[in-house]
Amino acid sequence: MADKPSNVKPIGRRIPFTIDGKAYTTDKPTQRASALLQLAGLDPKTFDLGELVGKERPSTKRFVDEELVEIHKDARFISIRESAPVA
Repeated sequence: MADKPSNVKPIGRRIPFTIDGKAYTTDKPTQRASALLQLAGLDPKTFDLGELVGKERPSTKRFVDEELVEIHKDARFISIRESAPVA
């Protein structure tokens, strides 16, 4: 993909992670938030990416568009809608 950092090389093993509870794997440990959202079928113009950090009461680390994300084994990511119309 054109939006992945060009200097990141595959590491030779697959890293498992989830986005919105759906399992994915990658061999590129650093990717742009927008690329991960597109992988999950989401529009980066509408969503940001969040990483759940911690087990018991996880906090959310937010990534926007072209921000680089470090993917580690069993990382848990969620989509965060940037804005929603009010009824």
